[in-house]
Amino acid sequence: MSGYDDRDGKIWMDGQLIDWREANVHILTHALHYASSVFEGERCYSGKIFKGVEHSRRLRNSAQLLDMEIPYSVEEIEAAKYAMLKANGWTDAYVRAVAWRGAGEDMGVSAARNPVRLAVAGWEWGAYYGDAKTTGAKIGISRWKRPSPETIPVHAKAAGLYMICTMSKHAAEAQGFSDALFMDYRGYVAECTGANIFFVKDGEVYTPLPDSFLNGITRQTVIALLKEKGIRVYERHIEPNELEGFEQCWLTGTAAEVTPVGQIADYTFEVGALTRDIAQAYEELVRR
Repeated sequence: MSGYDDRDGKIWMDGQLIDWREANVHILTHALHYASSVFEGERCYSGKIFKGVEHSRRLRNSAQLLDMEIPYSVEEIEAAKYAMLKANGWTDAYVRAVAWRGAGEDMGVSAARNPVRLAVAGWEWGAYYGDAKTTGAKIGISRWKRPSPETIPVHAKAAGLYMICTMSKHAAEAQGFSDALFMDYRGYVAECTGANIFFVKDGEVYTPLPDSFLNGITRQTVIALLKEKGIRVYERHIEPNELEGFEQCWLTGTAAEVTPVGQIADYTFEVGALTRDIAQAYEELVRR
């Protein structure tokens, strides 16, 4: 495929559908220089965006945490998503909504007078980790750590928080891994660069407490599915040395969906029955 800037199609931008190649911003856009941007990643299955309203609410909340007010309601954002999908003829696609401080009267750290802009794009996207859904993803460990909530709004899906994700994933891929696992600022297991993580031991599930990273919508969905099946779920701090004792592992995220993990650094995991079962349950849920 051609680059993401050179495709046919439509992108919704600031209230109207425009040609894909015309969806541009000025070089002095505040977000380009100061990371004043928030976004959402969503998937549309058979014409319906899974938990779209929850994503739109989180987008607005993320913006407010960055001292931005998106000039569109949840209902207007939802309408924009479906207008974009319809214009491109898609019923199964990945949806990306992004809000940012644009170019305006200010071009310093402070930019309260600059407009907050919104765009909604999409593309057709298969499995995020390739064939890992059957073989299990191989994960490295990042040299970077998730920061303290005292240093940055960790519960915002903000562009600036992904800087170390890009760096960590590049380093992991250079070592033959498909992703990297973060520890948090205290040294506890946190998440991967674009997905939350779960572990299985003796038929019970363990997942890191999201007190220094985003509590993913897919993460919350999978926890609910597990509890519906009567499986005990522990949300708690997880020490790195506990990895050796876990039997199964999987990742969750809009892009990742539910992806098994076969290896984290020197630790190995089986793609076991519970992992396969919850992946199938999630697949069925999103297509209802």
